[in-house]
Amino acid sequence: MKPSAFAPRLAIVMLLLILMVLFPGCSEEQASNKLKVVTTTSIIASIVEQVGADMVEVTNIIPPAQCPGHFDVKPGDIQMLADAQLFFKHGWQGEMFSTQLIDSANNPDLVVVTLNIDGNWMTPAVHSQAVGNITAALAEADPENAVFYQDNAKSFQEAIAAKGNELKAELTAANVSQYKVICGNMIKGLIVWSGFNVLASYPRPEDLTPQKMQELINTGRQSGVAIVIDNLQSGKADAGVIMAEEIGAAQVTLTNFPGGFDNTETWEKALEKDVELLLAALAEYLQSNP
Repeated sequence: MKPSAFAPRLAIVMLLLILMVLFPGCSEEQASNKLKVVTTTSIIASIVEQVGADMVEVTNIIPPAQCPGHFDVKPGDIQMLADAQLFFKHGWQGEMFSTQLIDSANNPDLVVVTLNIDGNWMTPAVHSQAVGNITAALAEADPENAVFYQDNAKSFQEAIAAKGNELKAELTAANVSQYKVICGNMIKGLIVWSGFNVLASYPRPEDLTPQKMQELINTGRQSGVAIVIDNLQSGKADAGVIMAEEIGAAQVTLTNFPGGFDNTETWEKALEKDVELLLAALAEYLQSNP
């Protein structure tokens, strides 16, 4: 009787099953080899994910639509940091919670990297600078994969420049420099980059006094402001809506962080969405003011 043709295959399958039983931790060990990174905001996390790819395991703390200055630490956040190797945070005053978080985590092996980068991170030049700083920290923490991180960063920075040029061309074609706007302080850098004429800016809702708001309305009326621009992460846009109605301008809310709106989980998608919203608000204004 001839031996079954399936016998060799069956033997291989049985061998694989035996190995899986004897060495169940292999896949877990491979996963644990990833550099464990915790970030305070989604804009840092998106860069780490882009540069680190499969070599990193990224956990972000602050939800993308929430203001970093109004964040309260939870027990789960402390545990994230206790298990991490690298912690990226901004140098903003609003992230003072991170000091408490680091102390509570009690992780002597944790490397803390503070990213003191001036300007709005949504703008291409600032975002590219952040990529460089984050890449350097990843390479230092994981020198075996330094070239991998550096190659990814170079490609990403080229893509950032290309996307920035593409979107800036759309804004220029719409002649946005001809239109005056009032915007939130936290979004001002992005609006200046976009090319709009920023006439004035205002603080978060809790710091915007009725007197300041009336001054902005008067200025907007006298100067013919086209759009009032709010920042999603600064909280409710009630003040911006009221100012826009009183001025006769359009109102729009933009995001300073990837993931603030649906389908904006990367910097590219978030910036595309912001530009789309700006141009839609301008079209709304022009339709109301032919």
